[in-house]
Amino acid sequence: MNTNNECSQQDGLTAHTAQTSAYCKDRLPSSQLPTSVVTQYFSSHPPVYEKDTKIFVWNCALHSDNDSDVVFDFCAHAHIGGCGEEGGTARRWKLHKKMTPLPPEAPYPGVSILKPLMGVDPNLFTNLESFFTMNYPLFELLLCVEDESDPAIMLARSLMKKYPNVDSRLFTGGASVGVNPKINNMYPAYMAAKYDMLLISDSGIRMKEDTLLDMVLHMTEFIGLVHQMPFTCDRKGFAATLEKIYFGTAQARIYLSADFLGIICHTGMSTLMRKSLIDDVGGLAKFGCYLAEDFFFAKSLTNRGWKMRISSQPAWQNSGLCEISSFQARLTRWAKLRVAMVPFTIILEPLSECMVLGAFASWAVSFLFNWDPLSFYLVHILLWFLCDWILISIVQNGSLPFNKFDFVVGWLFRECSSLYLFLVALWNPSIRWRARTYKLRWGGVAEEMKPKSEKVRAEFRTIYFTLLIALETPRYLTVHAI
Repeated sequence: MNTNNECSQQDGLTAHTAQTSAYCKDRLPSSQLPTSVVTQYFSSHPPVYEKDTKIFVWNCALHSDNDSDVVFDFCAHAHIGGCGEEGGTARRWKLHKKMTPLPPEAPYPGVSILKPLMGVDPNLFTNLESFFTMNYPLFELLLCVEDESDPAIMLARSLMKKYPNVDSRLFTGGASVGVNPKINNMYPAYMAAKYDMLLISDSGIRMKEDTLLDMVLHMTEFIGLVHQMPFTCDRKGFAATLEKIYFGTAQARIYLSADFLGIICHTGMSTLMRKSLIDDVGGLAKFGCYLAEDFFFAKSLTNRGWKMRISSQPAWQNSGLCEISSFQARLTRWAKLRVAMVPFTIILEPLSECMVLGAFASWAVSFLFNWDPLSFYLVHILLWFLCDWILISIVQNGSLPFNKFDFVVGWLFRECSSLYLFLVALWNPSIRWRARTYKLRWGGVAEEMKPKSEKVRAEFRTIYFTLLIALETPRYLTVHAI
């Protein structure tokens, strides 16, 4: 049996080698595609479909210096016939695409990495270490901790000692330049940054060796900001599954669609931008009055004619603490920010959800065409579900860490709870972030709210001094009159 299978695989390999050579005859110079390369590729990537030949050809074209028509030829074939069961067209066209490196004589720009830290979790050491081990020739790592008693300081120092060859510095204490605690924490490091390329990366982000290189290669002449689409690392538990489903379906759909339409969709989890462009409008302190500083970074750049671009690799969130309640609180906080910054979100955002949109569509077809609304609603949910499964498979770029049943349960839970979380955000617009509470004004400007105990004491002091002045003023006037 094994011998027969090996023979069948060898026959398939020979056939695909011939197909590839024939397909490439008029598309790539023969010197670029020797038979040995084809054989080696299909030996390590066993072909399943005939279109795998075209995938290979397109990969060759990506790494060649000529004949861009091959890329478009592949795209045409892929959009018609698909690219494997994981929808590789979009994956290879936009996400997870390997960028062509700069020529050897072109120096890579230096990058200053701002890493704000607060507290520790089980994955913080691994996440932070991934920045020390990146494969990039010139960068500095600026670690920011606001509280000098924060245990993250000890962890940061241990990594700095472990990797003495990495240009890294630790900044503690922060600076008070606004209400945004993240900007206050990063401000001293921002002022000390020595490179124009500035990467701001949250503490829960884990980097691959080539992630920074990929982001820098996307920073071309007219690009002012390169950002990563949020996604999550593979972790265990239903809460982790729920997070991956959200970021791989609803968030990915909105993020990629907004980027395609030229709408600001940038999140500040992992952002590479030009420091000089931020300095031109007043520096980091200029954005200290906003909680959603990432949105206003992007808005400031696009208003001046600069463009944004999504990196090929997603931002790999790898928080060690994963709970449903904290995740839902995070979604609610984001909804409050969106409503304050873009008020028409109140109407449009619920209509982007599967259940709400399906209900309105079912009513419409029932009224207009006298169709059965329940049947239409169920078909709508099924098609939406299948599209989300395809999308998350593309974003994952590999096997998912959960089975289809887990996906069904997590997907239904997320879709059914989305409207509730949005209504909660509208009901209570104040934002609780870390140990602070903020009140948002229209336009996104925030002000910190004092705790209730301090507020009561302040009101009591005001009343006390008002009464004191009211009682003492007549006596004071009487004495001076005499």
